[in-house]
Amino acid sequence: MAYEFPPLVPGDAGLVARRVAAVLQDAWQRLADQQAAVLAALVEQGRVPHIVARTAEFQAAITDFQQRVDAEARAFVGRQLPHLYEQGAQAAAEAVGGRFTWTLIHTEALHSLAADSYADFLRRSQEEQRMAAAFYRAVREAARREVPLLAAGNTTVLQAAKALADWLAAEHQLAYVIYRNGARYPVQAWAEAATLAKSAVAYNAGALNRAREAGVQWMQVFDGAGCGWTSHKDPDKATSNLRTVEDAAAWPISHPRCTRTFGPRPDHVPTA
Repeated sequence: MAYEFPPLVPGDAGLVARRVAAVLQDAWQRLADQQAAVLAALVEQGRVPHIVARTAEFQAAITDFQQRVDAEARAFVGRQLPHLYEQGAQAAAEAVGGRFTWTLIHTEALHSLAADSYADFLRRSQEEQRMAAAFYRAVREAARREVPLLAAGNTTVLQAAKALADWLAAEHQLAYVIYRNGARYPVQAWAEAATLAKSAVAYNAGALNRAREAGVQWMQVFDGAGCGWTSHKDPDKATSNLRTVEDAAAWPISHPRCTRTFGPRPDHVPTA
């Protein structure tokens, strides 16, 4: 089934993040709906060919989700990242009294950032795909081995099928993503946070590289009042501090929804 989302257009980071999240949530919901259809077929029909047909549709939904993640990731790094990088670089250029052009330092930085962002986006989606694939394999195995034996015990076929479906649903929940550290995130929340993080990094990379290009060594940090330098809870608070360009490049943000930005300070001369 076709998606009703137009091509991604570069713009406000929050709007783009919500759009990417909506697209991936839509694809994930289609996958969850197909899982429900597989479980319903298991309970209502109990016939192996029918269950296998439903699992094939579920497998197609997994592929659809993978393709959607890839398409959105490519659009994001190919359109939004250059837009935000340039915005950050232009802001820094205005602060140092120059202008921004796409010199080699910037094109190389953008290519590196885009490649890293694309790979990270796909890595972040692998857990969702792994969970869906595990359910697919479990249902295929159940269809092959357990469904023909559902009525072998003292329960009715319907009761046995319902128990099997409930077990599969409990073991392979697709309402949220469970990461290996036990954290649980809905796909929409994961996608929005990941997109916002990459957007902030791109904007700040443009600003820092343009400042470095101008010979500026110090940056003023603008951040939330309670945000720490290396993490939100870091006691080393970030906002209003002066940091070297190198330090700022090492910590362009401290958490996924970080609002940190930097302003060049060519006037700052550190005391001995």
